[in-house]
Amino acid sequence: MTERVAATPGLYPLPDWAKETLSDLKGHQKGDLLSGDESEAIVEQYDEVRAEYVDDQLDAGLDLISEGQGRWDDMIAHPLTVHDGVETGGIVRYYDNNNFYRDPRVVDDLGFSGDVARELESARDLVAGGAADASLAATLPGPYSLAALATDEHYGDEAEFQAAIAEFLADEVEAFPAHDTLFLLEPSLVTEPPAEGDESTATDAIATVADATDADVVVQTYYGALGEKLYAHLVDEAGADALGLDLVAGDRDDTVYNVQEFGSTDSLSLGLVDGQNTLVEEAETIAERVEWFESQIPAEGFDRTYLTPNTELFYLPANKYREKLSALAAAAEVLE
Repeated sequence: MTERVAATPGLYPLPDWAKETLSDLKGHQKGDLLSGDESEAIVEQYDEVRAEYVDDQLDAGLDLISEGQGRWDDMIAHPLTVHDGVETGGIVRYYDNNNFYRDPRVVDDLGFSGDVARELESARDLVAGGAADASLAATLPGPYSLAALATDEHYGDEAEFQAAIAEFLADEVEAFPAHDTLFLLEPSLVTEPPAEGDESTATDAIATVADATDADVVVQTYYGALGEKLYAHLVDEAGADALGLDLVAGDRDDTVYNVQEFGSTDSLSLGLVDGQNTLVEEAETIAERVEWFESQIPAEGFDRTYLTPNTELFYLPANKYREKLSALAAAAEVLE
């Protein structure tokens, strides 16, 4: 029987109370964004934000609890923008939306950082202190997307750069505390896929990160459907326990076709609620989307189906993101 798990990879909106306080503490210019050496006062504010994120998820009834990534000023580019071997360049649009991040210009070897591991350790302690029966989920950018968002001024070769990013992320994962699931966020596989013939370079990089943990690994794609050939490569070569598939985007029929034609990983992560739209889906609607998808697939079932948003939730007002968390958790209960 398929286990249904309500979860999100994180990247939540800052609470309203934290926006002004952090802006005053950090400053209002590009150079004032997080650099990894923040003051004690800023650390304390983010500790409070993290605690609120964990409480929000526990209150909603999620099965997996994310750290929330409140410190990630640069969205999924964050692990590089706080790295000592990286200089931040100009402001770049974050995919096809009105958010921007600092261009991470890699100028030296990407050695161990430990920044995300420290965040996750704090989240682990908060989850352990909660009363709910929930497990910890870790979140990282996938190596393909992180390399696509960055500028290489050191390695000089695209494949070598992807491999270096993957080794860097794998080293970070090895420092993580115990976690149930690792989400690797890979939107660039959809928006800017590898050239034909280069698919295995991307999947090898993902496999390097996946091999660094004993937890279940979800390669979470979004912003639309994967190309057929790339999808098949990911199923066969990425070493993932689950692929994340966007069922909100208009080309969801292409996603269903990929699974029908090329099979799937043992588990799947389904993007079921719109991470960029304030309309909150009913739990019954979300459950129907799961049942519709599973009815299209000629298989006995999956080990686990993750019920997730189709993108990060930081685009939303704080009250709407909380309602979406609750809707996902309620949908998992409807499906029991």
